[in-house]
Amino acid sequence: MTHKFFRYLGIFLLTYIPLLAAAHGLSEADKQSMLDGGYVQYIGLGASHMLTGYDHLLFLFGVIFLLTTFKDVFKFVTVFTIGHCITLIFATFFQITWNYWLVDAIIAVSVIYKGFDNNGGFQKYFNMSSPNLIKAVFVFGLLHGFGLSTRLQQLPLGDDSLQILLRILSFNVGVELGQIAALIVMVGVLSIWRKTASFTRFSYFSNLGLILAGCYLLFVQLHGYQHDVNSETFRFPTEEHRHIHEDIDIQNSIDNKRNSL
Repeated sequence: MTHKFFRYLGIFLLTYIPLLAAAHGLSEADKQSMLDGGYVQYIGLGASHMLTGYDHLLFLFGVIFLLTTFKDVFKFVTVFTIGHCITLIFATFFQITWNYWLVDAIIAVSVIYKGFDNNGGFQKYFNMSSPNLIKAVFVFGLLHGFGLSTRLQQLPLGDDSLQILLRILSFNVGVELGQIAALIVMVGVLSIWRKTASFTRFSYFSNLGLILAGCYLLFVQLHGYQHDVNSETFRFPTEEHRHIHEDIDIQNSIDNKRNSL
């Protein structure tokens, strides 16, 4: 049974995780829709970005995996939401940014962390209790929000401060709607699964899957960063070197003057 589980897990990682890593970028169609549309477009993009931001979803899945009451789910999700709202709104509005590959690499670490924590890693390997979960979720929420901000800042948001803020808030509303939709599915699946005997048997392997997925995403992001800063060290010419992530040209996508939409 264990052998089959790892075989299927390996197939999943090799087949789907590359797609998951790519999904976190902003496509050209997304960019154009924001340029041509109004605030509703920002809401829609925010929702779709969260629903395809698999690093965010994996972390959320890890957070609620062992939570058995609605009160606990609401508490931790609220803390995570407050954290990512703070950095998403303020970092975008004040144009605070960093290399998005490195930000997403840190987000991948949060996925690894939660899987490790859920499997009792701190107790097993460090002979210590787990760090305060509320504080950890809040800190990682700040980091996840910064990741969303770095992506949103790749787009022109206009010159008028009020319009910029409203566009950011619209995107944030979409993110929250997407998060709610994803959580409804996650909580429903986990609630049903907990009532079966397989939950106890596969709980460890599920969180091990989180760790492996996080490691893979971390590798992808560090690979992208390495290619950005040292593209000449790769064996293949840039035009022939196809990544599983989207090739986002920041210089072409950012309007330094923030032209009005």
